[in-house]
Amino acid sequence: MSGIFGVISKKDCVETLFYGTDYHSHLGTEFGGMAVLGRKFTRQIHDISQGQFKSKFFADSKNMKGNKGIGVISAFEEQPMYLNSKFGPFCLVTNGIIENVDELASNLLHRGISFTEVSKGAVNTTELVAKLISQGTSLVDGIEKMFAAIKGSCSLLILNKDGIYAARDRLGYTPLVVGKREGSCAVTSETCAFSNSDYKIVKYLEPGEIVLLKEKGMIEKRPGRKTNQICAFMWIYTGFPASSYEGINTEIVREKCGRCLAKHDKDINIDLVAGVPDSGIAHAIGYAMESKKPYRRPLVKYTPGYGRSYTPPSQQTRDLIARMKLIAIKEIIKGNRIVICEDSIVRGTQLKNFTVNKLWDAGAKEVHIRPACPPLMFPCRFNLSTRSIDELAARKAIRSLEGHDLEDVSEYIKTDSKKYEKMVNWIAKDLDVTSLRYQTIDDMIKAIGLPKEKLCLYCWTGKCPKVQG
Repeated sequence: MSGIFGVISKKDCVETLFYGTDYHSHLGTEFGGMAVLGRKFTRQIHDISQGQFKSKFFADSKNMKGNKGIGVISAFEEQPMYLNSKFGPFCLVTNGIIENVDELASNLLHRGISFTEVSKGAVNTTELVAKLISQGTSLVDGIEKMFAAIKGSCSLLILNKDGIYAARDRLGYTPLVVGKREGSCAVTSETCAFSNSDYKIVKYLEPGEIVLLKEKGMIEKRPGRKTNQICAFMWIYTGFPASSYEGINTEIVREKCGRCLAKHDKDINIDLVAGVPDSGIAHAIGYAMESKKPYRRPLVKYTPGYGRSYTPPSQQTRDLIARMKLIAIKEIIKGNRIVICEDSIVRGTQLKNFTVNKLWDAGAKEVHIRPACPPLMFPCRFNLSTRSIDELAARKAIRSLEGHDLEDVSEYIKTDSKKYEKMVNWIAKDLDVTSLRYQTIDDMIKAIGLPKEKLCLYCWTGKCPKVQG
């Protein structure tokens, strides 16, 4: 998942753009980029896989001038893109995944439209989106035509002489939020980018909604759609604790998840509760509040230089970060029965090798794992939230129990079925833990507080959101 930020101001906007973009650093680890429009466009893109956004862009920010700009923390490709189109020059940043990239690119190539950027050996998705938009009769018409052509999701910001066009994807899978302060207007994926910059939220964009940000405020260009199925995983894991989506704070949701987990744990005796840093911490705090057991930190994260082990594209890099960033405190672990709250179990290998094994090696008496979401059954189709189907821990369990892959896994999704029980027991044995108990889908939805039909639950149910309106 990437993060995008834009700002337009009566004065120079670069400092606000710099810090606003940096507040999305928890979402991507590959590339960062900024584009500013003053007398002319200035654009910078850097590889941030081995360095933080702030250190890479600090010098650049001092040399950029303009009253409007866009920025991105990108999970897998170089952005922003620049295009000199029939509408005039513009810069573009995107957030999402498009499944039919090859088909769309092939159609454009056959029409004589060329591509200049290559990302991981393929067409750069953001350039593809720019080329699709340029086929419209206007930027707004081009955005709508792009939405109609793609399979997947795409939220975007376009910077040009008019201002900043902001468009939220048709499914509402990824958020865009508009904020305002005196003399300035901004748009962000993460509301935490507004907190220290004095922006007040004025609008959570609706799915498919297109607006134009000017110095004086926001102009609606296209109304939103009826569909609203935002990614539930943002509240469980990917989102920053201080951010809110659809007006619902992430930290509060995670505490509620922990409380729900504790309510189902009346049958175990424990000495302390802990969370896998950082995203498991709030879940563990909620569990501790409900269970009345002490919250402690047997595992601490060495923060400098280590980001999220989930975001890097390479498994080798993910494993290295997971191994190095967590340090066990033997004095807290030895002889204790511990509940460990985790946001999710994706592959399970990092949890086993770099969390559970560290606890056993430090002398834990019991280790109980409590993931804050149900077993992940399907890789995300709309963003980089989960990996391939073969890697998922639940699918590995099913493959082992059945002797082959299954197309229909509905019995393994039902929490009251024997097959679900066998799957969870297999994963618990594979992880080498005393017990394993997952959050239910109903409890996760309850913790978030939105109706089920307003959430994308594809990773757990395999059911895609349907576009309406």
